[in-house]
Amino acid sequence: MTSKKIENINKTKKIVILFLLILLFLIILVFSVANTITDKRRLPSLQSSKKELAVRGDIVSADNFKIASSKKLYKASIDTRFLDLDKKELFLKLFSIYSNISYSKLKRKVDESINYKPGNLVLSYNIDARTAKNLKELGFKLRRLKVFKAMKVDGGRILRGLSIIESGEKRIYSYENTLTPVVGYITKFETDDGKTKVRGIKGLEKKYNTILNKTEDGILKGNRDVLSYISFNKDSIIKKREDGAKLVLNIPLKLQKNIEMILDRHKEKLSAQEIVVSIMNNKTGEILSLASSNRFNPESIKQEDIPSLNVNAIEYQFEPGSVIKPMAIALVLDKNRVKKDELFFAYNEGKANSKGEYRRGRYKIDRFYIKDDHRFKKHYLTLDDIFIFSSNIGTLQLAQRLKGAEIYEGYKRFGFTRKTGIDLPYEKVGQMPPVYKLAAGEDKDKDNAYKATVSYGQGMTSTFMQIMKAFTVFNNDGYSITPRIVSYLEMDSGKYKPDDILKEKVISKEAANEVKRMLIKTVTHGTGRSAQIDGLEIGGKTGTAKVARRGNYQREYISSFFGFVNDNKNSYTIGVTVFRPNSRGKYWYYYYAAQSAVPVFKDIISNMVSLNYLKKQNQ
Repeated sequence: MTSKKIENINKTKKIVILFLLILLFLIILVFSVANTITDKRRLPSLQSSKKELAVRGDIVSADNFKIASSKKLYKASIDTRFLDLDKKELFLKLFSIYSNISYSKLKRKVDESINYKPGNLVLSYNIDARTAKNLKELGFKLRRLKVFKAMKVDGGRILRGLSIIESGEKRIYSYENTLTPVVGYITKFETDDGKTKVRGIKGLEKKYNTILNKTEDGILKGNRDVLSYISFNKDSIIKKREDGAKLVLNIPLKLQKNIEMILDRHKEKLSAQEIVVSIMNNKTGEILSLASSNRFNPESIKQEDIPSLNVNAIEYQFEPGSVIKPMAIALVLDKNRVKKDELFFAYNEGKANSKGEYRRGRYKIDRFYIKDDHRFKKHYLTLDDIFIFSSNIGTLQLAQRLKGAEIYEGYKRFGFTRKTGIDLPYEKVGQMPPVYKLAAGEDKDKDNAYKATVSYGQGMTSTFMQIMKAFTVFNNDGYSITPRIVSYLEMDSGKYKPDDILKEKVISKEAANEVKRMLIKTVTHGTGRSAQIDGLEIGGKTGTAKVARRGNYQREYISSFFGFVNDNKNSYTIGVTVFRPNSRGKYWYYYYAAQSAVPVFKDIISNMVSLNYLKKQNQ
């Protein structure tokens, strides 16, 4: 074969090999492009969205102080697999400074994760908004310092740094135990998306739980820029967060705090188990104060606080004693069953002592003797005598003039055996003897022991707030009024009254005014004399009742004083109940209402004068 022919063959081979190489390259290129097109790629999303957590609504005093509020909490976390171990110390020191979490605590957490369970590590669940903002800035700095290293995952590279996200909310009680137990307390729960939220268990937190927690999270959604920030345009979604409703109370913080200090002082002096006080606007039903000497911090409830968690003003039922007498007498007056100048025998026969006083009266019904505490200098009593000096015997004689159904329905109109309508949960209603027991013997004109005992507040139970509501009748032309703690709600950019204030006709205006006159005379001439303050119209009634337990009366007492105070412009009903004051030893007499409840009542009025809720007429 000639050299020329061989050269041609070699050229052909080279051309074929080159063609095959070009063809192979094209095949690989086409395959690669096709594979790239069909394969799922881990491309960053062109859109980004962010939720803003809405929180529970505030509870605010009448003078605009936040009694209860919620703040957002943030969670800080890292993935320890991405942490550059050569820069671990730098991270720990910087995070400790920014978060105010101790270096040793952080080091222990991080080391345990690295050594035993590398992966996601929550550094704190309890970061406030300001700290969260600073930590987010730290996150960017840590990236620039390359504290975290990227890792290959599924053929791509991923970098996870410091993560700061909303984790939930925390309830704050700025004034600690103020207005407890009325404000109540909460418990935490986890939502479906892992956020920590709260719900009310007692008090106002429970009563208004649904609307306090009626929230809608905010949403920001739109295209993101190279730094992962959302850039907004006409297609973006911006939805403002809606927090829960705000409760605005009728109770001013300053007045409430002052009343609580008064109770603390008197509780110590009287060695009482508890003192409960309320002040109510007699015309509107607005509760200006509902205070207890037994309070707790809702953020830090301890074992010894458990007895104080209930609102005893509405949850504790007790025999009220003589503070009920005005209601019994009012019903007799309303039925016109007593004459203006009528006299009633005191059942106090015998000789007078050196002071001209006859022995205490004794009245027999069935097998029982009912006694008076007061010694009279006469045998026959007027209606004023019976009322002002709190005669059991005189009151029961008046009550016998009412039929069983009349006294039962009358007490019910005053609010006994019914809820007062106050905006608090778990309200109790007390008990009354049934009508058939109250009516026994009336067809034979016989005295009824049940009528007798309920006329002076025994053989029945009520709550503190029921008595408060009943006393509004005498300073309100015969109408009772519903007590209200919350003034209005703020929600959906509007203000809403929770409910209408209800007034209910109980007795005639004439009967109410006659009882009012005698309540005032009780303060000027009777058992409530130490409640007097010149320049103000004050009326009230004392009551000292023994505590009943398992069918027997104990040597323990509940002492009360309920009444009203008026100036030329303002009108308030005020109630004071002292539970189990000292009744032994040197100061045994503290259990009398005149020595316990009445001085508290007077201090409250003096405080209201100093804060300009009342103005003396001679000023």
